[in-house]
Amino acid sequence: MLFNSVDFAIFLPIVFILYWFATGKNLKLQNILLLISSYFFYASWDYRFLFLLIFSTLLDFYTGIRIYIAKTILAKRIWLWLSIGVNLGFLGIFKYYNFFANSFVDGLAHLGMHASPWTLNVILPIGISFYTFHGLSYVIDIYKDKIVPTKNFVEYSVFVSFFPLLVAGPIERATHLLPQVQKERQFEYSKAVDGLRQILWGAFKKIVIADNCAKYVNMVFDNPSDYSGSTLALGALFFAFQIYCDFSGYSDIALGTARLFGIELLQNFAFPYFSRDIAEFWRRWHISLSSWFRDYLYIPLGGSQGNVWLKIRNTFIIFLASGFWHGANWTFIIWGAINSLYFLPLLVLNKNRTNLKIVAQGRYWPSVKEFLAIMATFCMTTFAWIFFRADSISQAKIYLSILFSTSLLTPPKLHGETLATIILVIIFIVIEWSGREQQYAFKRMGFKWPRLLRLVMYYSIILSILYFSGAEQQFIYFQF
Repeated sequence: MLFNSVDFAIFLPIVFILYWFATGKNLKLQNILLLISSYFFYASWDYRFLFLLIFSTLLDFYTGIRIYIAKTILAKRIWLWLSIGVNLGFLGIFKYYNFFANSFVDGLAHLGMHASPWTLNVILPIGISFYTFHGLSYVIDIYKDKIVPTKNFVEYSVFVSFFPLLVAGPIERATHLLPQVQKERQFEYSKAVDGLRQILWGAFKKIVIADNCAKYVNMVFDNPSDYSGSTLALGALFFAFQIYCDFSGYSDIALGTARLFGIELLQNFAFPYFSRDIAEFWRRWHISLSSWFRDYLYIPLGGSQGNVWLKIRNTFIIFLASGFWHGANWTFIIWGAINSLYFLPLLVLNKNRTNLKIVAQGRYWPSVKEFLAIMATFCMTTFAWIFFRADSISQAKIYLSILFSTSLLTPPKLHGETLATIILVIIFIVIEWSGREQQYAFKRMGFKWPRLLRLVMYYSIILSILYFSGAEQQFIYFQF
């Protein structure tokens, strides 16, 4: 079930009404309803993989308790590594087995040997990377004595499988979400209205911006050799906005939906394209994943402590792991490596925490220096996105060879829809910039306007969503 589908438009109001009016505001009944709704939401995609979600939940629930009551460090470690091994084992089988098998065969071919790999003809369970990381953070935090395990299976299951975040995040922590699941929740009109506004903004980003950019992006990336360098440059630019509006749009809908049920999820995006360096970009892009790798991989490796070579090693590991998390393809690994190369100079020069606040805070316009820094960071990011979007390394090579040819100086291929998309992207940038100091750009927009003008704004956004909505387009991060 997609957030941008008719099914979800029917599903959400039904669950909302039952949650607030049919449960008598009883916490146990509310959590049971959320769990049943979440499993139904997941099963509507493919019920056969529901068992995997339930098994993963049972595993981490049980091992968390065993870690907590274990009498020795050795016993704690055994239970911890059992959870880690099984979770990563499932992730490896479903997501990475074919990649390793084919890569091994390719390596033998380079040595003059030939083999036929045994591959798995299975689809990737949707959301497996996200709910696996939910469970892993839970058992690791118990092992580190940061939290005490819950003995209520329903509460823990809601934490893992709460439907707004189930298939594409944000990646929640038990320290943040579980206490909200365990305490009574009261309906607050202001929060519900704010949630609806964020859902509306997320739908606008996905349907109006991302899906329109996707048409041009698919055209040029499917056959890059058919187009000029300038056309490919525009395609890369459009993909930068497509992936941002697609993924942050999903996150906005997830956060807004959760708020309807009295639950606050972690912010996943904080206007990353207004970053002044790559370090700031990664503090603002997919925040829940970046912070997860920081806390559970980067810091245990030593973080930025130690000598320069250890810092460089840890940086490469964290970015390569992030790239590999996104998919079983060498293009993602190269994308991660490129970002690590971007990041290293800042780390070595101790400038990776220079820009901690949003750009031009309290001002409408950035300085010339800030503007140039934003543009440079955006161009670097867009270049790396080419590898992220390419189907293979060879396709990325073709794309880049044409992109940096003399045809870059020729006019790009444009048509009526392309010009309309450019205008929409410009409008989007203006709105994002205006609301960059808020949790999401649309949060305070129009609050001080006359009621009629505010209604015109709402109806304009709704009509634009209805106008551009066609066939349901899957969210990009569903594949991860």
